[in-house]
Amino acid sequence: MKRIVTDRAPMPAGHYEQGIVHDGLVYVSGQLAIDPTTGQVIVGDTAAQAEQTLRNVAAVLEAAGSGLDQVLMLSVFVTAREDWPAVNAVCERLFGAHKPARAVVGGADLKPGCRVEMVVTAVVRGASRES
Repeated sequence: MKRIVTDRAPMPAGHYEQGIVHDGLVYVSGQLAIDPTTGQVIVGDTAAQAEQTLRNVAAVLEAAGSGLDQVLMLSVFVTAREDWPAVNAVCERLFGAHKPARAVVGGADLKPGCRVEMVVTAVVRGASRES
């Protein structure tokens, strides 16, 4: 296993890594709408928070030799199910034509001020995996 650390995503606030690479896959810990330079939750609506969250995910993926285009599974936690259309629009824009498998959980009790959390599993570029 290889631990992934990047200053382009928020540092862990507990006993976990930003990401772990094992057997050609990268597992990204839950990311929130936190500005990695300030450590503060960004101010903004659900779409703005979803974009920051995905940018944090992308930073961990890139540090692991992967990217959003390599995501296999996206798990999204939102504080209110009604937030999903805004999150979906951001995902559509940032993922483009790539459509990972996904799950959405509404009514999540997240860090205060956060409306969205995302967890992903992705392939590391160049890793030989069965498709």
